[in-house]
Amino acid sequence: MTVAVTGGCGLIGEAFVRALADRGDDAVAVDIDDETGEELENASDRIVYHHCDVTDPGAFDGLLGKVWAQQGALDAVVHAAYPHTSEWGTPFEDLSEEDVAENLRLQLGGAIMVSQKAVKHFREQGSGHLVHISSIQGIAPPKFHHYDGTDMTSPIEYTAIKSGVVGITEYLAKYLSGTGIRVNCISPGGIENDQPQEFLDRYREDCATEGMLDPNDLTGALLFLLSNQSEYVNGQNLVVDDGWSL
Repeated sequence: MTVAVTGGCGLIGEAFVRALADRGDDAVAVDIDDETGEELENASDRIVYHHCDVTDPGAFDGLLGKVWAQQGALDAVVHAAYPHTSEWGTPFEDLSEEDVAENLRLQLGGAIMVSQKAVKHFREQGSGHLVHISSIQGIAPPKFHHYDGTDMTSPIEYTAIKSGVVGITEYLAKYLSGTGIRVNCISPGGIENDQPQEFLDRYREDCATEGMLDPNDLTGALLFLLSNQSEYVNGQNLVVDDGWSL
């Protein structure tokens, strides 16, 4: 199986790329982080890195064509890229119209355009699987008390974007019925990444066992979706959050 992972050098994307390669798939890491991309290529002969800014639909379309030509197939695209502006995380009261619009374009618009280009190539070969990455913030509001006493926040744009990604998944699954193309979504819980201890402790109280997750905790969900065992799983949002959303 050949799988292209956008944001393949990011926190979640890198874990996906490595897990796919370990399973024996041909993993294509799509990103603009050349240093990490080189490290991934050196880690496995099953990993290929391509420098590509996926917020440029034309560039991404060209890349998918190149991958298809080189590999002879493109079985799946996993959209894990997380582009945002330098003002990302600005408090609600201080948001500017321009920055909100740009982040919606980069992430939500980007998800639509990545989907369009992936589906174009899937239609040409008669099959394919598109997997989007949403978030628990796409299915439930933030637990704001978790952020008390920290400099952290959960942007309102993030909720809007991730809710939209779930909607895009459902829309496309219906739209593409009968084409041999499946579309699904994974909604992770919080991923541990040097957050303050007080935040980690509060977050853990609202989970069942672990609290904040490691990126590798998500790979099982992806490998399941990209397998014959999920043949009839379509248009679904698979939540992996240790019970946070209950």
